[in-house]
Amino acid sequence: MKSIIIIGYMGAGKTTVGKALAKDLGVMFYDLDWYIESRMRKTVKQIFDEVGEEGFRKIEHNMLHEVAEFENVVVSCGGGTPCFFDNMDYMNQLGETFYLKASPETLHAHLKMGKGVRPLLLNKTPEEVDKFIHEQLKLREPYYEKAKHIIDINVMDNYDKINAIVQQIRDLLNI
Repeated sequence: MKSIIIIGYMGAGKTTVGKALAKDLGVMFYDLDWYIESRMRKTVKQIFDEVGEEGFRKIEHNMLHEVAEFENVVVSCGGGTPCFFDNMDYMNQLGETFYLKASPETLHAHLKMGKGVRPLLLNKTPEEVDKFIHEQLKLREPYYEKAKHIIDINVMDNYDKINAIVQQIRDLLNI
């Protein structure tokens, strides 16, 4: 089986869907941000603070090339991963890519519920977060839409719906 690579904006549910899909398929799951933190022995926020976004993106690019080479894996990428270097083309060559697409409103709602620290959203008011999501989505969507498969996740608000998305991915892959 080729790698299955899940992309989308932060808060889209990439890790949630990725874990569920990997469990369902009986394969390993890798969250690229977690992999980076494990390898670098620092949080993404610490890396951002030390080397800035540009430095982080270089590290992310290198770690993507490590993880995506594994076989029989599901990988969820950070929201910006597809938008830098040749990352999106590389992911499409290596595996099956899935863009978890959601409206800015859905993404903001998911981010409000989330527990993780999002370096790009730190110290922003809810209004600034809304504006930021809209602007970033406009910039990132051309990269995201290069994915081989696009899945609407605006309805992913419980485990049954998560399982339905996992089944939808399985159907698209004929597995």
